[in-house]
Amino acid sequence: MATEKPIGLLLCNLGTPDAPTPAALRPYLAQFLSDPRVVEIPRLFWLPLLHGVILRVRPRRSAAKYASVWSDAGSPLAVWTQRQAELLGQRLRESGLPAPVLPAMRYGQPAVGTQLQALLDAGVQRVLVLPLYPQYSAATTASLFDGVADWVRRSRRYPELRFVNDYHDHSDYIAALTGSVRAHWERKGQRAQHLVMSFHGIPERNVRLGDPYADQCRNTARLLAQALQLQPEQYTVTFQSRFGPAQWLQPYTEPTLQALAKAGTRSVEVMCPGFVSDCLETLEEINIEARHTFLQAGGQAFDYIPCLNDSPAWIVALEHITEQHRAGWTTVPTQIT
Repeated sequence: MATEKPIGLLLCNLGTPDAPTPAALRPYLAQFLSDPRVVEIPRLFWLPLLHGVILRVRPRRSAAKYASVWSDAGSPLAVWTQRQAELLGQRLRESGLPAPVLPAMRYGQPAVGTQLQALLDAGVQRVLVLPLYPQYSAATTASLFDGVADWVRRSRRYPELRFVNDYHDHSDYIAALTGSVRAHWERKGQRAQHLVMSFHGIPERNVRLGDPYADQCRNTARLLAQALQLQPEQYTVTFQSRFGPAQWLQPYTEPTLQALAKAGTRSVEVMCPGFVSDCLETLEEINIEARHTFLQAGGQAFDYIPCLNDSPAWIVALEHITEQHRAGWTTVPTQIT
């Protein structure tokens, strides 16, 4: 008979600065860009460049971008991650499998270690770490596991841990994406000529070294296109957010949109299946910058399809992913006060 122990969930996202200001961006970017999982350049060369040049220039530029999408409630990424944690916790209680669900950020606040300690202090003895990254990448998923391990190394006592690697082809995740696109079509009363599925990019070198991310992104896109009954000529998979001079996964999103417009495509829909929460990369990079690129190149209509955010189908998907990965763990109720 399985031993009953209190279970908790850590719902993890990438991170966000505390405010859309250069002062808040500087420590956030320093933590993010100092991670060797994120920038795989020898520390001897990278750290002087980061602290001597990049952190003197980029915080001001990034702050302006964050300010364009910041709301009264705060960072969109933080708002949606908190909302997802609340709704998932509610679903688990209603299903009779209660477990406290805390949001955490790999970079910034609330920190992974802080939230793990909060679960431990509340009496939780088993923790499922659920990244909000459907596709596995060393730069995101593995880095999150590093963050958990850092806390474990500093701790005298820690709970039993389980990690979710990816769910890029999970039927409920694909169904949630499909429902999101179909709902958009129903609201608009028509479809655009072309659907662009934009995923966050990574350096091509990472793939050559064995990162499965690119294959998982393309598999997600293939399953979504099948569910939507799209023909190959009706959609394109692209990659965004390139940083630095290295070759990243291609085709790049903005040049693709520009080429589509110049080739006569009048209307496009753009979605970001790899992001489950709207954030800087979707609201500013896609809905502002990429929109401008397409329209300036001759396109006439650009529709951005929002991320899954707090859609009921996505919360159900999170519930089912949780149930599958905590199989065999019986539970007793606990709560954080």
